[in-house]
Amino acid sequence: MPRDFTDSVQVNCLDGTDPAWDRFVEGRPEATFFHLSAWKAVIEESFGHKCHYLVARQAGEIVGILPLTHVRGRLFGNSLLSNAFGVYGGPLVATPAALAALDDAALTLAQDLRAERIEYRLREPQHPDWPTNRTTYVTFRKAIEPDPARAMAAIPRKQRAMVRKGIKEGLVGEIDTDVSRFYPLYAESLRNLGTPVLGRRYFECLKTIFRDASEVVTITLGGRPLASVLSFFFRDEVLPYYGGGCKAARNHAANDFMYWVVMSRACEARLGVFDFGRSKVGTGSYAFKKHWGFDPRPLHYEHRLLRLNDVPDITPLNPRYGLMIAAWRRLPLVVANTIGPYIAQELA
Repeated sequence: MPRDFTDSVQVNCLDGTDPAWDRFVEGRPEATFFHLSAWKAVIEESFGHKCHYLVARQAGEIVGILPLTHVRGRLFGNSLLSNAFGVYGGPLVATPAALAALDDAALTLAQDLRAERIEYRLREPQHPDWPTNRTTYVTFRKAIEPDPARAMAAIPRKQRAMVRKGIKEGLVGEIDTDVSRFYPLYAESLRNLGTPVLGRRYFECLKTIFRDASEVVTITLGGRPLASVLSFFFRDEVLPYYGGGCKAARNHAANDFMYWVVMSRACEARLGVFDFGRSKVGTGSYAFKKHWGFDPRPLHYEHRLLRLNDVPDITPLNPRYGLMIAAWRRLPLVVANTIGPYIAQELA
């Protein structure tokens, strides 16, 4: 690259960060937090995966962007993902010509890297003829009231009772400047679910690079941390993205109270959208978010298959991973936290 495509659209690779990239992202209504250029530094510094952030220009102006991460591992294959470690992504374009140019550049790159597939993680479909997984994942997004009292009243009665239980228990929401309390709670939560945890360095990198666009809320009882969540901010949205707690958190409704703290702070900051993120259909996370009064909307994960015949099913719902998940839940926490990051960095 650079290479010329139809309608004089030129595609280049982004080197480092570029304010023009982020200005384009900010100007597109369909853009997401996972389109921001700083993700390139986060992923490359945390995992060593090579990122190829493609920029389409026409007459010198940006008309499209496509963040791609090359994830190659022994367990889960060789893929180009947009965007890795995000629930949304895919091409962000102003014109059909820009989409065609970015698709073509992504295909050329995938062939050069001998990738097995390209995956776009979209909220809305872009390629009706591509194999698409639209039944596994959903997203939960909802406009929230600017007044915390009205936001509380909008929570369905049973879930509201859980939040009030946390309040009566005397739980406190505290803002942390680092991930020192967040990471052990999150790691324990994932071990209990049978899922390998990402390395601590990744979360430290997120908090540093997205310093002004992230916040850690930790829930305590009598000074003891019970649950913690790392949230992102994008335009008028809050995204509580990584969260978890210890086993005692459930007894005190700490997770319920935690998300209420995030929501109430978003109300006070006059943010308009609470993005509860992605869940797999039929899971406990899916049911939990529905109990908050959020309606699921299908995500469209489009695939361009190069060396595969079918879209791979790399989810905990796949029966082939059942024994692995059951065994992982029984691991001592120190073992899970030591081995987990080596596996999780492939589960992008």
